[in-house]
Amino acid sequence: MSLKWRRAWVSDENYEAVGIFDADNDGVTDIISGGFWYKGPDFKKKYSVGEVKKYGEYYDDFSVIPLDINGNGNTDFITGGWWGNTLRWRENPGEAGKEWPEHVIAETGNIETTRAWDIDGDGVIEIFPNTPGSREVVFFKLQTKENGLGTGKFTRHKIFEFPEGQRQRHGLGCGDVAGNGRADILLCHGWLECPTDPLSGKWQWHEDFSDAPWRNCASIPMLVVDVNGDGKNEIITGSAHGYGLWWSERRSDGSDGWTHHPIDPYNAQYHDLQWADIDGDGVCELVTGKRHRAHCGNEAGEWDDLGIYYFKWNGEAFSKQIISYGPIGQSKGCGIQFALADLRNTGRLDVIAPGKEGLCIFYNEG
Repeated sequence: MSLKWRRAWVSDENYEAVGIFDADNDGVTDIISGGFWYKGPDFKKKYSVGEVKKYGEYYDDFSVIPLDINGNGNTDFITGGWWGNTLRWRENPGEAGKEWPEHVIAETGNIETTRAWDIDGDGVIEIFPNTPGSREVVFFKLQTKENGLGTGKFTRHKIFEFPEGQRQRHGLGCGDVAGNGRADILLCHGWLECPTDPLSGKWQWHEDFSDAPWRNCASIPMLVVDVNGDGKNEIITGSAHGYGLWWSERRSDGSDGWTHHPIDPYNAQYHDLQWADIDGDGVCELVTGKRHRAHCGNEAGEWDDLGIYYFKWNGEAFSKQIISYGPIGQSKGCGIQFALADLRNTGRLDVIAPGKEGLCIFYNEG
């Protein structure tokens, strides 16, 4: 049985990334998107975070990654964008209405978007920007004090550099591809095998996915999950700037490579993917949707209907369930980074969807 959803408008602001955390330490979850944060639990009152530079239809703000960076008990967040060429963090002032100062972590080049994973297992996430034009693959680790609290400073770790003429490209993921329990890093045309010590060891590059339908423009993230319950991880990838969504498994004949199975070949701009138990049955589903006007109306599928969906594994394939679907101007996409959270303490995950068409919540009514 499909879930029921109730749409609630939050703002007409057209930032494309959103994050969920307690911004004012009152014990209630708030919504943070671009230049504003919205106070929970009703999200009607909004406060300024600070100016976010705008470039045409875009804001230079393609991620919201919560983390107490300076160790003062207030949750800050990490962002970055295509035009500023920098990875940055905004410092939570601890008081509603005050501006959140911005600090540069590093000069990186153009950032498509940023994600975070705990690569070394110390309980603190590492920060991974996807910089398609760069030869270097890097992550940034928060420096901490002896008590584990952040210092406000990061160390840069280069794990690979492509030869002259090759680039990182569009796409990024993290998960155990090698089958040894470690967190490998995926790019759209291969993957980096995580060494025993991910901070000082050598990461091995595996050129791969040569016949993949997303070859030059993979989603961020590319998911590494056990889709079919066979004890081995598969990969779920969307076409971030074209049509299609697929799950891929190792070839059963023992040869190198992957078999790519279509999940939804007829919809476009699957930019952000999440793997979560959306229906409360104890099994994760794929949650994703379209990024509206990803390239300002200038690529395949830009003018198709908008949609947000969850896909449920039925033992043989994925069954598509609709959260929102319809014409542009009436329905909703999910931006470059959407969020899932139980906003009302119902035990059900709600969907918080930013984008050029505004910021909305889809409340999960079960």
